[in-house]
Amino acid sequence: MSAGAARTVVLISLARRFGPLLIVAILVALAFASGLTRHLSLHELRERRLTLLALVHAHPILSVAAYMGLYALFVALSLPIALVMTLTGGLLFGAWIGGVAAAVACTLGSGVIFIICRTAVGEALRGGAGSMIARIEAGVRRDAFAYVVALRLIPVAPFWLANLALGFVDIPLRTFLLATLIGLLPVSLIYAGLGASLNHIFASGQRVNLHALLHPSLVIPLIALGFLALAPIGARYLRRRAA
Repeated sequence: MSAGAARTVVLISLARRFGPLLIVAILVALAFASGLTRHLSLHELRERRLTLLALVHAHPILSVAAYMGLYALFVALSLPIALVMTLTGGLLFGAWIGGVAAAVACTLGSGVIFIICRTAVGEALRGGAGSMIARIEAGVRRDAFAYVVALRLIPVAPFWLANLALGFVDIPLRTFLLATLIGLLPVSLIYAGLGASLNHIFASGQRVNLHALLHPSLVIPLIALGFLALAPIGARYLRRRAA
């Protein structure tokens, strides 16, 4: 192979590996520079509520598809708007349809960024990891399903950050997607149900903020479910210590 052909092969390989990550970085920069993230708020939802509801009434199926597509795109770009988007789904489509649509869209978007991170830098990071990190990763891989479910239920890290971190761990894509969907369903249904109640709150002129929505009565049951998902791992650990 000639030197020119070899360089072409290397460039194509680099483009395949880092091109998607570069596209994501550019789109994220554009989203923040354009002020898009400022418009994805409860204030904007309240101001545009009637217009959005009219669109949903006129084009219900298309509206659900558009909502899921946008939600998946925002998650793939790691924009920190998952809660607002889930509340929006509940407001527009009701608790059940909005919750399921949010969980599926969020899972798809998470899958995209998971693949991009693993392809671009995950392998390099794993190859250069120390022995302690390698042992931790081996433990996560062994119980990947339980760890991913728990991470979706227990808010120990922002959702977008958890997606990026999991992309650096060698977890099978099918396991990641299924565990993410199962972990997100209860969360999405709860907050979509809360979003459905926003119609009445907005119509009455009351003000609401995201911090007020993160009430312990909603968060604590999700944390309990997360620890329940980790229970088999804890039981195995205790058995090994007792042996």
